[in-house]
Amino acid sequence: MSVPLPDLATRLLDENTYATLSTINPDGAPQATVIWLKRDGDDILFSTIRGRRKTMNMERDPRVAICMFDPKDPYAYVEIRGHVELTEENGRELIQELSQRYDGVDFRIEPPDVIRVVCRVIADRALTHH
Repeated sequence: MSVPLPDLATRLLDENTYATLSTINPDGAPQATVIWLKRDGDDILFSTIRGRRKTMNMERDPRVAICMFDPKDPYAYVEIRGHVELTEENGRELIQELSQRYDGVDFRIEPPDVIRVVCRVIADRALTHH
């Protein structure tokens, strides 16, 4: 069961703010990546590809953290800690939607052997800082 996202998180998600996703490498070290994302209720969705470091990390350990800051006030930010569920269903559709939202263009053509994954983050904790 997820915790409700705070108002700052929903506003930043709805405004297409870039975020940093943190996963856990096999040696316990953090791994961070800038991502596009969107909100689905109180869940957060983003897309990645099978075989990438972040994907392998999430398959092994579903704990993740997402950090977003307000571009108009960088001292206002939100950190969401949670766990991720992965599915291949609608993977290519999600990356196209995110590309249109963030860049206003279709996402580049990917080889047919690329497997797109939809990552659903369920928030266990959401912290805001002002």
